[in-house]
Amino acid sequence: MACRGSAVRIRYAPFSFLYRQFCYVLNNCDELPLSANAQQTAFLSVSHPTHFHSLINTMAIVGKELAIACALAAEGIQAEDIRIIELTGLSTVTDFMVVCTGTSLPHIKAILRDIDKGVFSEHHVHANSSDGDADSRWVILDYIDVMVHIMHQEMRDLYGLEDLWSKGKEVEWSDSE
Repeated sequence: MACRGSAVRIRYAPFSFLYRQFCYVLNNCDELPLSANAQQTAFLSVSHPTHFHSLINTMAIVGKELAIACALAAEGIQAEDIRIIELTGLSTVTDFMVVCTGTSLPHIKAILRDIDKGVFSEHHVHANSSDGDADSRWVILDYIDVMVHIMHQEMRDLYGLEDLWSKGKEVEWSDSE
């Protein structure tokens, strides 16, 4: 795998062993290819061996590619009104937001399950964390530079995430198959 995208160098001696391991995994690359938001956690992740494996996995597919993979997985389970919004430069939390609608509580659970399983089976990436549950009618999967919001239509109308982030650029993804 070649280096791509923005990168952050590890310059501190305590990181040298993990840095060499990391570069070996990336074909002796001398930089860490990370999105802007993932750069903020790179030093912490690499300095803690328990997070090292997770950091490598989240870099297998990042940014727009990961957002599209999540949207395609949601489409596969018939989520409705799927949108990807690019928030690069607008948010310090994430670079891309995927918003989709589930029609019922079981449907929201199925979307959550299929996105996580689908992205993992295709790209070997698990969500860094998740928040909420289907009973709350709003679940979030956090992939660091992509946040997936799975919402019931009532919650989507109430909170209006698309309106809140209206300065973000909508990403065309349906033709990316």
